[in-house]
Amino acid sequence: MSYRVGIGEDIHRIDDARTLVLGGVIIEEGPGLAGHSDADVLLHAITDAVLGAAALGDIGHYFPPSDPRYAHADSADFLRQALRLAREAGWEVANIDATVRTERPKLAPYIQHMRERIAEIAGVGAGQVSVKAKTAEGLDAVGRREAMAATAAVLLEAV
Repeated sequence: MSYRVGIGEDIHRIDDARTLVLGGVIIEEGPGLAGHSDADVLLHAITDAVLGAAALGDIGHYFPPSDPRYAHADSADFLRQALRLAREAGWEVANIDATVRTERPKLAPYIQHMRERIAEIAGVGAGQVSVKAKTAEGLDAVGRREAMAATAAVLLEAV
């Protein structure tokens, strides 16, 4: 079998005026994130990882923040499109492993729901999706509560 690994990362500034969306899940206790779309930092990182693994470029190429069509867009649509492109290139998701870095809110109560939602979007089983949460121990923009970041690794297998 043939495999490819992609790595994606993203960071967005905190915006208390917006609703927090992570992994396709609305988290009412926020804070929200600034961005052109719904600013789902987790789905953006996963989307970039899928595109990278399939050698198809990056999220900004397909969904530029300068394009008004993507204002307030659902990031699940970005991931679906990236997965469609990967399938057309002969690849399917084997697994997704992602980490969100944030000081608040505590994500433990939402992790399972995010795993299930990402699996649903990707058309895979929840057992193929891992989501973890970490703090930045007061360091960098995340630690100062100025931003939230995510990193993802995606393994694609040839079909």
